[in-house]
Amino acid sequence: MKLPRRELMHLAAGAAGLLAMSHTARAQPFPARPITMIVPFAPGGLTDVLGRVLAAGMQTVLGQSVVVENVGGADGSIGTGRVARAAPDGYTMVLGIWNTHVANAVTYRLDYDVVKDFAPIALCAEAPLVFVAKKSAPAGDLQDYIAWLKANPDKASMATVGVGSPVQLLAILMAKETHTRFTLVPYRGAGPAVQDVVAGRIDMTFANTATVLPFARAGSVKALGLTSPKRIAAAPEIPTMDEAGLRGLSFSLWAALFAPRDTPTDIIAKLNSAAVNTLHDPDIRRKLEAQGFVIPSRERQTPEVLAAYQKVEIEKWWPIIKAAGIQAQ
Repeated sequence: MKLPRRELMHLAAGAAGLLAMSHTARAQPFPARPITMIVPFAPGGLTDVLGRVLAAGMQTVLGQSVVVENVGGADGSIGTGRVARAAPDGYTMVLGIWNTHVANAVTYRLDYDVVKDFAPIALCAEAPLVFVAKKSAPAGDLQDYIAWLKANPDKASMATVGVGSPVQLLAILMAKETHTRFTLVPYRGAGPAVQDVVAGRIDMTFANTATVLPFARAGSVKALGLTSPKRIAAAPEIPTMDEAGLRGLSFSLWAALFAPRDTPTDIIAKLNSAAVNTLHDPDIRRKLEAQGFVIPSRERQTPEVLAAYQKVEIEKWWPIIKAAGIQAQ
């Protein structure tokens, strides 16, 4: 069928308009719409606190909303898996932590690869843990406490949080390094675990500084060591585990931003810049440090350094987790 000349001209104009609109859409600078930051844990925890502070700062830098979405379950693997399967366009990212991007690959059967299915954006923060004992513990420092554990095998209890969690692994390493034996008692969260140490129902645990510092300063628990290589601004009075006499028991619960793999490098660069600038804002930095976070230097916040850091952590911790036979049920 032969169309009249006027209709042909209308169709041609319409096609040209569609092409122009398509080109304009492609040419829009990133970000052109809101970004979703998946926090793969329930609201209220340290990861959620960091995510919300980070999102608020990043959206100011990027000029678009950064919406935090909490997707909890299976120690962060459900929300992390959603990002692994998301479109690689920069509009979905995950605030992953040591659990989600190191331990879960060994303790869970994942349908994604914690390295190959993600594009690193930036290392955001690190949070060492504090080793605490109940206030009636017969010890004034870590060395005294280890001596008491040796003299009383299988009589003490250690609260742990989650299968393959940092607390469980540190407990296993501590028992091995000190040649002591104690019972591991699993808890659903750090809050209840610390509360039972405060109440004297549990002898000891490792916990983040934000959770445990108020109790330590009130004299409700004894803070005997910090799992970082040096003391932190939030708790300068607590010695490191090295200083307290147990060398090598070092750990930081780090948090970092990751995008789906194949996300364009220019988009990664914009997200990285927004995150780094946010974290080095003096007010935001002070707020996070008061929660016990340690903010890495700018040199440690590149995608390349994050990728290398994750690799080192995997090489260190996977053999330890496997040797301990830790598996999620």
